[in-house]
Amino acid sequence: MREVTATVLENKQIAESVYSLTFYTEEEFEIRPGQFVMVGVGEYPLRRPFAVCMAEGDRVTVCYQIKGRGTAFLATNYRAGEKLSVLLPLGNGFFVKEEEKKVAIVGGGVGVFPLISAIRAYANDKEIYAYMGFRNKRALCMEYEMQRGKSLVVATDDGSYGFRGTAVKAFMEDFGKIRPDVVLSCGPAPMLRALKNATAGTGVPVYVSLEERMGCGIGACLVCVCNQTGGRHARVCKDGPVFEINEVEL
Repeated sequence: MREVTATVLENKQIAESVYSLTFYTEEEFEIRPGQFVMVGVGEYPLRRPFAVCMAEGDRVTVCYQIKGRGTAFLATNYRAGEKLSVLLPLGNGFFVKEEEKKVAIVGGGVGVFPLISAIRAYANDKEIYAYMGFRNKRALCMEYEMQRGKSLVVATDDGSYGFRGTAVKAFMEDFGKIRPDVVLSCGPAPMLRALKNATAGTGVPVYVSLEERMGCGIGACLVCVCNQTGGRHARVCKDGPVFEINEVEL
């Protein structure tokens, strides 16, 4: 993990209230799928955590949704050539075992972005079955990146594009046909709870990347503490953000 000054290459809108930010650093970093970065934004005291969507050499792309003043400031004020203070790489990321050949990927909302990094990492060696959920067609983005695997199902809540319903529902309708060896997921808590209930008893390991508010990104401030089973606690930034789904309370 290092703090570096990065240079913005591109910061563009790709969907409703969603932006793609690409920057480069003067040194290359090995970034695993599912890891994240902390980006300093203007004079705001706290960095913003963004999952890495793509990492190629000295170039890193993160995608973010405008949620408050910080992300709105980032979308409005940072153009090509601007400098960013970035802490990277952070978190444990996803890891697929050699014997796990069929990988199901289930994402929702901005949770699709760390999963794109997993698709890019494993598509050449594994059978990737992706199920990605969005509110509607206007929220859909980066479909071309999700198509790198063996198959892709896009789900929308209102049926305006693809499968009508949730990504979890679409995945479970295909579960018996695919019979995945492992499931990787990221999305809002209700989606993860639905996935946990749906896959209970199947014997298939499920790994989830949790979306939590973060202050420091390195485990010092305890803002992102989550509850684990058995009364324990974990820091999402330091101990995660990826956990086995039965290790955490959702």
